[in-house]
Amino acid sequence: MLTVRPKIAELVYQFYGRSLHPELFEIQQTRRISRGGYAATIHITNSGHVVTWTYEGLVLTEVAAAASQPLPQRRRLMSYRLHGSRSDAVDCRGGARFETAFSLEPADKEKFAAYEQQLTLPATREGMLQRFDASGRFELGALSYIAVDCRDKAMRVQSFHTFPDDGAVLKIQSVFRTPK
Repeated sequence: MLTVRPKIAELVYQFYGRSLHPELFEIQQTRRISRGGYAATIHITNSGHVVTWTYEGLVLTEVAAAASQPLPQRRRLMSYRLHGSRSDAVDCRGGARFETAFSLEPADKEKFAAYEQQLTLPATREGMLQRFDASGRFELGALSYIAVDCRDKAMRVQSFHTFPDDGAVLKIQSVFRTPK
């Protein structure tokens, strides 16, 4: 199966107060985590990622996906085109909190090679790494790398998605917090 990334201009960041069906996405990898009363499922998809976090009946879902992806609008709490940088936070029922920050940074061929070298070294031990096929314009294919840091009261997700054809790297850091 060919796994080439969509254009960065076609991507959006969305956050939901609900779960989304996995069938909506072309999932490349999945990891499940459970700690301190919360559980999470992290998917690397062909266009980015989906993180679903649950705590005592509360379900929160973060999505980086193509804008053309048919996603629901019901209980969508955030929606941003992915360009520049932005941070935001949502206080949820029961005292849970979600915080996010993303930045889209330009990168040339040398930066992509450096990212590939940096992300592939620890990836085999610490995080999820997905390599995508090259589109033909560059010999390097895109990469997605997701690292998850779990504590009893918080889960931090750091994701890096490279887009060689667009000369861009998308970095997203999100924190899901249980009530204090």
